Amino acid sequence: MVLHGRLLYAWLPLLVFLLQVFHGRLAEGCCSDNNGGCGKNALCSEDPTTSAVKCTCKTGFTNTGCDEKVVCKDSCTIKNGGCGSHAVCSHHAKTNAVICTSHIPANANWAPNGVTVAGGNGCGNAANQLFWPGGLFVDNNQTVVTADFANHRIMQWRKCDATNGQVVAGGNGKGNGLNQLNHPTDVLFDKKTNSLIICDWGNHRIVRWSRRRDTAQGEVLIDNIYCWGLAMDERRNLYVTDWEKQQVSRHRFGEQTGTVVAGGHGKCSGLNQFSNPTYLFVDRHHSVYVSDKENHRVMKWTKGATEGIVVAGGKCGGCALSQLNCPQGLLVDAWGTVYVADSGNHRVMRWTQKDKTQGTVVVGGKGAGTLANQLNVPFGLSFDQHDNLYVVDNNNHRLQRFSLEKHC
Repeated sequence: MVLHGRLLYAWLPLLVFLLQVFHGRLAEGCCSDNNGGCGKNALCSEDPTTSAVKCTCKTGFTNTGCDEKVVCKDSCTIKNGGCGSHAVCSHHAKTNAVICTSHIPANANWAPNGVTVAGGNGCGNAANQLFWPGGLFVDNNQTVVTADFANHRIMQWRKCDATNGQVVAGGNGKGNGLNQLNHPTDVLFDKKTNSLIICDWGNHRIVRWSRRRDTAQGEVLIDNIYCWGLAMDERRNLYVTDWEKQQVSRHRFGEQTGTVVAGGHGKCSGLNQFSNPTYLFVDRHHSVYVSDKENHRVMKWTKGATEGIVVAGGKCGGCALSQLNCPQGLLVDAWGTVYVADSGNHRVMRWTQKDKTQGTVVVGGKGAGTLANQLNVPFGLSFDQHDNLYVVDNNNHRLQRFSLEKHC
């Protein structure tokens, strides 16, 4: 009996080891051995309790396998990284995050008649109305979110439901409380925090509201700034047009004080100046494009530049193809083609790099009106992942979608 006990005691360490192997409890250091078998494009981690190995694809890679057998491939090789058929999928040089940049063909056309996807029922504050809407964005589900300027709220309209929108920020009357807005002009989506970033123009502040359903108020990100337009780069730096200082500033996320990246030399028409900058766009090279409203032009400031260059308009305000009249919303594709809401001319214009002397009319241009092929002071612009064009039709209190025409 004593002998059997000694034999069992001798085998006990081996039995414990085998049990650990069976339950995935190998000693610490599994991930250091050939990355835990996860492959070079995956991150290996260990459960602190069980030491079980978990494989997770690195940023910029997508798992084409399953949870048990992770296979990480370049996200850009899988359905173009989710960028759509008319976009360039690339990776950020430092973070490897996917960057989608539109490269719509220069001869692309959109249907001349727009479809109302929000509002269009006169000005008012009902769930099916808007009142002088401003900036907007469209997410991958074709949900449209817009700054409802005169209703002091942000409205969300889901795809295929143009009947009623949903208040997702503000909507508690004009005011400066954390649950209120005062004439918001622009809104963008911060995917990392699943929140809305809002230019609260009348309160001279930028606020953030979570998209969670139970959110009752926002938080102030930047105060004492006379903002109008917003943009964000892939590093989550926030770019803001400032009417008081006639400049564009770049703010590291969460920082109050920004760095001037365009303008800041007073209100005038010099190449280093603005006269009420409105909306803006930041490309993958961190060049900043700005609608310079009262100079009737679009300016491009490359990273580190001390002055901008005119890429659209700049020949005084007018209605010729070489002119703009109070430009507002702005988009730029991978080739540097500029799309701008020419608000005073009730049209959206396209300016290519090949011909900077004049633009072409994309939609509108039929005079101010309420017909499907007309606009009345267009403001914000956005493309969805299918390159349909969304236009904020400000004075018609509606959002219009113009479908990209397919070519054989």
